[in-house]
Amino acid sequence: MNFLLTLLIGIVAGVIDILPMIKMKVDKYSTLSAFVYYLIVPFVIFGINWFENLWWLRGGIVSILMAIPVIILVAKEDKKSPVAMTIMSVVLGSIIGVVGHFLSLM
Repeated sequence: MNFLLTLLIGIVAGVIDILPMIKMKVDKYSTLSAFVYYLIVPFVIFGINWFENLWWLRGGIVSILMAIPVIILVAKEDKKSPVAMTIMSVVLGSIIGVVGHFLSLM
C-alpha cells in the first residue's frame, strides 16, 4: 500500500509540474524528464531519515538537492528556467514531504 500511495503522490506532483510546461509547449523530452523526476522524488524523500524533528524541511531540501544537476544543465541554455525549476522543486518537494508525514509514509 505504501508503494502505491507513494507512486500516486509522485504522479500527482508530476502532473502539477508539467501542466504549465504543456501549456507553454515545452519540448516533450523536458516535460517527460520533469514528470519522471517527480515520480521518483517521493520515494527518495520518504526513504531518507534526515531532519527527524524538522520533518517539514526534508522534502524541500531533498528535492532541491536532487534537482541541482539538472538546473545547472538547463542554466547553460536558458537563464529564466532555473529560477522556476528551483522554486517548483522546493515547493513541490515540501508539499510531498508534508503529505508523506501526515500519511505516515516517512
